Amino acid sequence: MRQALGRERAARRQSRLKASLRQCPFLTSNIPPVNLLSDEGLSTLEDHALTLLRDIGMDFVGDRETLELWHDAGADVAGERVRFPDGLIRELCRFAPKQFTYHARNPKCSVEIGGRHVVLAPIHGAPFVHDIERGRRYGTIQDCDDFARLAQSSPWLQHAGGTGVEPVDLPVDTRHLDIQYGVIRYTDKPYFGAVSSEQSSLDSIEMSRIVFGREFVNDNVVVMACLNSASPLVWDGTMLAPLKAYARNGQALKITPFTMAGASSPVTLAGTLIQIYAEAVTGIALAQLVHKGTPVIFGNFGTPIDMQSGAPTFGGPEAALLQLAAGQLARRLGVPYRSAGCYTSSKVADAQSGMESALSILPAIFAGSNMMQGCAGWLEGGLVNSYEKFIQDEELLGAIAVITRGIGMQQDDLAMDAFDEVGPANHFLGCAHTQRHFLTAVHRSAIVDNNSFEQWQAEGGLDSIQRANLAWKKRLREFEAPSMDPAIEEELEAFMAKRKQK
Repeated sequence: MRQALGRERAARRQSRLKASLRQCPFLTSNIPPVNLLSDEGLSTLEDHALTLLRDIGMDFVGDRETLELWHDAGADVAGERVRFPDGLIRELCRFAPKQFTYHARNPKCSVEIGGRHVVLAPIHGAPFVHDIERGRRYGTIQDCDDFARLAQSSPWLQHAGGTGVEPVDLPVDTRHLDIQYGVIRYTDKPYFGAVSSEQSSLDSIEMSRIVFGREFVNDNVVVMACLNSASPLVWDGTMLAPLKAYARNGQALKITPFTMAGASSPVTLAGTLIQIYAEAVTGIALAQLVHKGTPVIFGNFGTPIDMQSGAPTFGGPEAALLQLAAGQLARRLGVPYRSAGCYTSSKVADAQSGMESALSILPAIFAGSNMMQGCAGWLEGGLVNSYEKFIQDEELLGAIAVITRGIGMQQDDLAMDAFDEVGPANHFLGCAHTQRHFLTAVHRSAIVDNNSFEQWQAEGGLDSIQRANLAWKKRLREFEAPSMDPAIEEELEAFMAKRKQK
């Protein structure tokens, strides 16, 4: 009897959640960004970064064309080292748009990048996958497609991601085709493109042309490349070729220095911020040199390493400060900003992962981030995409959505009719105002348990990891792919087959 009542309560709870949870559109934050540094402090960091680029410079490795572009633009090129005269970087960066529309296959899922808008994206590019039954293992194309399905069915993610996990069961030189197909076919949200080579980038752009139409892609952003400088102070050919391919085709670039304070950048936060700025603006400027007006995002991955082990740390106070200050630098430059998601160094979806993820994503909101990446599934410093962590992270994203809305100040929010009805020494549980708002006033969790011990025990006594395990399996069982024109699907498959024959 007790178990039956528990099941009935659980069913009612799920019914209420289903009724109240809908796909969350991209967020528009009502939270003013934190200005950690003064204008004088920001000017100091900028001036030192530009001095660094003038006197020491950046290496552009394995790409003669890029060196020629810089030479023709007036930079000092000696071998693969490029030094930038005063004013050149700032002049080029001013062509980057402050805001742009990032189109989705379903127009209702298109997002705005920049301003006060916030887009949440899952982990991208993990080599390993984890769930509590099979443990840590190499990923497959089935896992990759499953994470696309979870991103599509997530009520809180506005972005589908790209390579949810590297599928080692497919050939290296063509697996990007299957990855791209999965994120296009199983989602209708915005997505990332391949960047493993120039050819993979061109393939992603061509598949997007098949989906959106050639003329539309010529004038609109439909796919984005995630690019990392090879810190410290290097852009290599592996990243430069995709950067130029996407820029020439008018598609967006998320340019993120891969700085780890104490290892690939100076151990001090100010030194790391100087390097973040220098590496980011050279990528942004190069994109404008290739094609003026290329949409870009100023990215920040900055985190320190553990001074005892040398391992990167996530969810710590230093990373939070880097997020806040880098956000100011991006706003000052006048381009959108990307920062951390639910980052953690934990190996499993435990208390450490929850704590570090919260300490990672909350500063990102207060930093004025326009895109947060790694918002679902992230474990082990980004090496692992976890099914259970994906579901747990969504709880943080739901809370973030509530926080960005701020406090409503409309007449109904002020609740004077509730005070009038209830008066002193009574309760508000049954009043008309509460009844109007009870489904939406308080964030409803899909897996967090707030019941009494007896209720929790009657419903199976499951911990949050076990509840998350049940949740992702249920989501995949019930998943229905968004509709796609059969002619487009057939053309995509024909394109993939032709490319795999080469």
